Amino acid sequence: MVLRTLLNRLLISLIVLVGVSMLIFGIARVIPGDPARIALGPNATTEQISKLRAEMHLDESLPSQYFHFLIDLSRGDLGTSLYTNRPVTLDIAEFLPATLELVFLAGIIMVSVGLPLGMLAARYRDSWPDSLIRVFALLTVSAPSFVWAVILMLLFAFYLPIFPIAGRISDIYEIERVTGFLTIDTLLAGNYAAFGDALRHLVLPAVALSLSGIGQAARLTRSNMVETYEKPYIEMAQAYGFFPSRIARSYAFKPSLIPSLTIIGLDFAAMLGNAFLVEAVFAWPGLSRYGVAVILRKDLNAIMGTVLIISITFLIVNIIVDLLIGYLNPRVRYSTRGSA
Repeated sequence: MVLRTLLNRLLISLIVLVGVSMLIFGIARVIPGDPARIALGPNATTEQISKLRAEMHLDESLPSQYFHFLIDLSRGDLGTSLYTNRPVTLDIAEFLPATLELVFLAGIIMVSVGLPLGMLAARYRDSWPDSLIRVFALLTVSAPSFVWAVILMLLFAFYLPIFPIAGRISDIYEIERVTGFLTIDTLLAGNYAAFGDALRHLVLPAVALSLSGIGQAARLTRSNMVETYEKPYIEMAQAYGFFPSRIARSYAFKPSLIPSLTIIGLDFAAMLGNAFLVEAVFAWPGLSRYGVAVILRKDLNAIMGTVLIISITFLIVNIIVDLLIGYLNPRVRYSTRGSA
């Protein structure tokens, strides 16, 4: 049954991915400016521009250009980036691990801090802890991530020089690239000092990126748990004298997590696209920062590759969230079996 659900989600995701590729392909082609002229510069001759346009199939119709793109994509070829003059696949392989490492840690922080805060606020609703958490959640949701990035940099890198300002690791360390994830590569190299340094570089950008998600997770968890506390079975558990912590953890939190899980999953996936401002502030060499650079230069191949990777991440997270909801909610599993 899980396999049937997974195959169904994969089929839907494939259709969505094709639609996204067509949409982004069309938008990238109608943006003002000639990619060939932008790439070659103002001093390029007409012959040079015409040659590059022919190589990129820009002198053909849009359906023909999209057909060439699909043929290349089926071979795992995303073309050459006009920004770096390298294959787009190599650029993605270089920049994607940095962003994923940042997003993974930010997601862990979001879940491990936001959910307990929401649970605490619901348990002590209408008291000072609840009010304090609600103000904190509203504050974190209201301010964008790059604002928190600047604030955290000023507080913990300039005034209190606890964490590094920029980059992924200090220049004194030379770590062989294996996975692209520095925290993993440093451990594989057995260099624990470098691991600690890479982790310290991760903290500020990850916290800045996660703060908005923390507030969102706390607000959703609190709202759902307050509603769950009004259910008859919670009142019965209280009447039987169960400990409040047990009621909150075992009887109120799990049912409240199910409606929040979808939003939390989307927030986690959205971090991949929203990370570009945080990466810009901390000079983080990630895919989001690379994506902004290629958009400004109308690098069509790199734009398509970056958008496809972000779209695939969204779809994978959605599939995982659907499977988790089915696992946590028996009614979803039984309804799926009935429809089968």
